Amino acid sequence: MKRLFALLLFAGTALPALSQVASLVHKEEKRRFLVYTPPAYASQPTASFPVVFNFHGGGMTMAEQMLYTGMNRAADRHGFIVVYPAGIKQDWNVGFGMSYTEGVDDIGFVQALLARLKGEYRIDPQRVYATGLSRGGFFAQRIAAELPHLFAAVASVGAPLPEPVRQHHGGAGKVGVLLIHGSADQVVAYDGKATGYLSAPATYDYWRQRNGIAGAGSSRVIDTNAADGTSVTWQETEEGAYRVALATVRDGGHTWPGADPFNVGLPIGKTTADIDGNEVIWRFLARHRR
Repeated sequence: MKRLFALLLFAGTALPALSQVASLVHKEEKRRFLVYTPPAYASQPTASFPVVFNFHGGGMTMAEQMLYTGMNRAADRHGFIVVYPAGIKQDWNVGFGMSYTEGVDDIGFVQALLARLKGEYRIDPQRVYATGLSRGGFFAQRIAAELPHLFAAVASVGAPLPEPVRQHHGGAGKVGVLLIHGSADQVVAYDGKATGYLSAPATYDYWRQRNGIAGAGSSRVIDTNAADGTSVTWQETEEGAYRVALATVRDGGHTWPGADPFNVGLPIGKTTADIDGNEVIWRFLARHRR
């Protein structure tokens, strides 16, 4: 993303009252993260809560990711915790731009962070999820490949499966995966990039195969807002407890569905209003348990 949204967000906006910034040291690096707890967390002192890790795009900060996606509002409605981790140099190791095996140990950081959260918050270990935008979405795909024993499902926005992830982890472990991608995305191509990442449809097929899903599934078109210049084709398949879905945003750009269409001269393209990204992501994630 490299600061595509940075100038468009309210730099002086205070963090919501229920947000806490904290840090931990992993491999001699101080790693920061932001935790948002919904009002239900205080009003239900004996309940355990789902948690969604929301990873920022490249060049963004954890606060910018929180403000742009607006996921805290969905957390309030549905009663889940949101964690916004910060990548080193505002980046995530997905195997291109740095060494997959020798670069920053972001997978280890996530494991350490989850263990920390389980010790400090009432986390339901069966309902741990991840989502992300752009570089953060690529990293959510890596989490699905490497940590299916910890994460029940992931959702990536504008980020198909990185080729290095496919090469290093062919593997085992079923996990729910939702991919949301604009067909006119000029930052991360819908049709993929050789040696970089698969196309959105190929990513959909990869996760169907890995989850052992053979059926054709269902497909529907969503076009609830004629004025936004987009429509959404939703494809979904399932096998037992696991689902794989692809939401193709026709003529959509490199944007979070339903977010404010910050698009002042930047090549991020159209933002669909046909779906609320946070609502569809949560509904998809919440259907999965580890």
